[in-house]
Amino acid sequence: MNRPITADRVFRWITVLSVISIAGVILYLYSNLVAYAAIAMVLSYLLEPLVNKMQRIGMPRVAGISVTLAILILLLAWVSTTFIPILAHQMSLLAGQLTMDNIQQITRRIEQSILETITVLPEGFLQENVTTLAEGLLDTGRIPELMSGLIGLFTNLFYAIIVIPLATFFFLKDGHTIRRDLLRVVPNRYFETTLTLIDKVERQLGRYFRSVLIQCSLVGFFAWIFLSMADLANATSVGITIGVANTIPYFGPLLGYILSIIISIIETGDFSLVLPCILAVLAVQLMDNVLFQPLIFSRSANMHPVAILFIIIIGAQTAGMIGMLVAIPIATVVKITISQILWSFRNYQVYRIETPPPLPPANPESNR
Repeated sequence: MNRPITADRVFRWITVLSVISIAGVILYLYSNLVAYAAIAMVLSYLLEPLVNKMQRIGMPRVAGISVTLAILILLLAWVSTTFIPILAHQMSLLAGQLTMDNIQQITRRIEQSILETITVLPEGFLQENVTTLAEGLLDTGRIPELMSGLIGLFTNLFYAIIVIPLATFFFLKDGHTIRRDLLRVVPNRYFETTLTLIDKVERQLGRYFRSVLIQCSLVGFFAWIFLSMADLANATSVGITIGVANTIPYFGPLLGYILSIIISIIETGDFSLVLPCILAVLAVQLMDNVLFQPLIFSRSANMHPVAILFIIIIGAQTAGMIGMLVAIPIATVVKITISQILWSFRNYQVYRIETPPPLPPANPESNR
């Protein structure tokens, strides 16, 4: 039976739509702050087990959070002072090799090698396209635009260094209070379902982010080792890129192959390092699929591989690289939410609409 439309119901719908609209505007205007909050939330999921362990051994929670964040900041400082100079040196050497003359010479050699195998291709098919692309990328007229983007990047990085640690601290310190305050607005009818849903989502996301962090760190480390054994000069930068790209299933490993092939050709000017680099990345992917994923990542997303593939493609078409990175966590939240709601409807009596029992048949003798 349809409920009548009353002024109270209309006011509630207007209020809900207004809140959603305001939230959308805030997300659009302050997307950087939303991104910082999301990163801080992920860090809080990653660090909470360590903070809880410190709290269990008798350390106050605030002290445990402070020690954990201090260790994280020192670790990041060590990584930045150790690896960033190496990356900067490798990138400067690589940039020195990316001149128009070198690009044309390398392209000419590659084209000759391809034409010796595939004779039906027209001469100059590769050199003309690569030269046009390189001229567009190395256009000096784009330097002011690139410098402006670089300044904006450093500005956002400065804000991130300030905002993210503070937000992570308060998420770890007041996470339970925030959750409790949010649950106060939930009607009693849906309280138990909402509480269970939040608990499952937090546990699943925490397990997923921790697994991805460990897995990608191992992939990046072994990619660096194997590419160094293959005599790739830029093994450090390529290995780190492969580790970061591995956060995207299917497409990350493909990017690792493409990047290692391109860098090896730029370094040597021929195909001499292509096969060793392919074998090095292949060895890392075999280790990932045979050892890392079963032992560390396991099935944190708890989804079919085909479903993950389509989810990543949808994320890429919706928001590019960022969409690919957040597609699986968002899909995990949606999946858990739907499963919990369906389970609640099947098992909780409060969700069932009780129909009144039928009236007993009238006794004809009572009318006499």
